[in-house]
Amino acid sequence: MAEDRSGLSTHVLDTARGCPAAGMAVELWAVPARGEPVKVCAQVLDQDGRTPEPLLAERSFAPGTYELRFFVGDYFRTLGLAGDPPFLDVVPVRVTLAAGRGHYHVPLLASPWSYTTYRGS
Repeated sequence: MAEDRSGLSTHVLDTARGCPAAGMAVELWAVPARGEPVKVCAQVLDQDGRTPEPLLAERSFAPGTYELRFFVGDYFRTLGLAGDPPFLDVVPVRVTLAAGRGHYHVPLLASPWSYTTYRGS
């Protein structure tokens, strides 16, 4: 039986313009049961709206609760599509990752006024 590999990746689609959200910043934070969240990494999305590296690679995967923070307001502000202040600013998506459940992929579909997410493949 093949080993069940785990990891975490994301991508963002700009639904206002119908394209990948190239240049959007995203952070990953580990959220412990007690204490303050700890930043794991920060990345900027490439031309395909994806992080250049997995947020959690197989070798560094640890089960637990994580929060992805998508900097939607800054992204749309640079395009002249967000107000000041923006309606959506930092969009947090909190997920719990378990061992042995395969790779986790968290896509975000975003506009200056709305967002949706799901567990992708």
